[in-house]
Amino acid sequence: MKRGKLFVQGLYLLLLWSNDPIVAWAAEAFIGTYGINYGRIADNIPSPDEVVTLLRAAKIRNVRIYDADHSVLKAFSGTGLDLVVGLPNGNLKDVNASEDHALDWVKENVQSFLPDTRIRGIAVGNEVLGGSNELWSVLLGAVKNVYNAVKKLQLDDVVQITTAHSSAVFANSYPPSSCKFNDNVDQYMKPLLAFFHEIGSPFCLNAYPFLAYLSDPGNIDVNYALFQKTQGIYDEKNDIHYDNMLDAIIDAAYVALEDAGFKKMEVIVTETGWASKGDSNEAAATVDNARTYNYNLRKRLALRKGTPLRPKYALKAYIFALFNENQKPGPTSERNYGLFKPDGSISYEIGFPALKSSSATSLRVSLKVSMQVIQARACFGSNFAVHVASTVILILFSRF
Repeated sequence: MKRGKLFVQGLYLLLLWSNDPIVAWAAEAFIGTYGINYGRIADNIPSPDEVVTLLRAAKIRNVRIYDADHSVLKAFSGTGLDLVVGLPNGNLKDVNASEDHALDWVKENVQSFLPDTRIRGIAVGNEVLGGSNELWSVLLGAVKNVYNAVKKLQLDDVVQITTAHSSAVFANSYPPSSCKFNDNVDQYMKPLLAFFHEIGSPFCLNAYPFLAYLSDPGNIDVNYALFQKTQGIYDEKNDIHYDNMLDAIIDAAYVALEDAGFKKMEVIVTETGWASKGDSNEAAATVDNARTYNYNLRKRLALRKGTPLRPKYALKAYIFALFNENQKPGPTSERNYGLFKPDGSISYEIGFPALKSSSATSLRVSLKVSMQVIQARACFGSNFAVHVASTVILILFSRF
């Protein structure tokens, strides 16, 4: 390791764990265009404190979790990372039935951590409509009660309320100009959209070209799904040519929203990714394809441009997922979407300059040093913590 790199890492850690804020960030639900989903259905992934260090090194600021785990919320305190917490599907019935229950949940899991932990959104349920219909009728009530709780606590100018949908809510998405919401979810979707329009929330979509390709590999060019050079498709009705499937999926959602009466509602991709390993019937789940999709997606988001149908809305997406989750049920692909390995090295090269596979050792050093700083800070205060960090860094520096 070169001295310059070690010094930069040391300086970074000092700034990261100092009490004094270096930058005052603006309060927005999504900064920039790139975010990531931090799922934790695994027994071998780094601790939340180590994850914070990893995210900061990778310069990934926007993060979604699927619950409101307090160990995660505490770890994110004072980091400047923007977090969307999740109210799980299992809580929807109780929150729908009781405004007090919703208020208590928001107080305990959101208000008590603000402002140090930058909670910028609450995702109320995940992929409810289009899934098991036992929760369809309670989703809107739960959303309203959570929003009313946030408003009552005067947090509505900081915390955005959303819910994410899968492509199962659409009747047909090919070509994009033909897309509409399924008749069976329409009666629940339109009132939900009306409320989100009223409070200024976007339409959140989990969009997976990987799954679309798997469903019809004989008729879909894998290069079209991977942002590779291809003939693409031509949507005659809208006179639009698509050179990649993700843009087409998002524009299909815009068409469905317009058909439902919500032309100006923004679409944000809350999940998208490509599995690096799968079962025998998931032949497209390879490391090469996962690398290609995620690398090209990162380049696509860096352009900060919209889709062909909505060019003024810069595409924003949360990548799925931060880690492979070895305890997730379902096909093998479900456990292999991670960009990072449990040791903090990247699963494959996609352009993160601070976390190349060859620099896994330097990351582990940073993680260990940061944990020493955290522990010292907790016991003795920030001045002693800075002294400890400085000492450790000087010792390491002297070795090279």
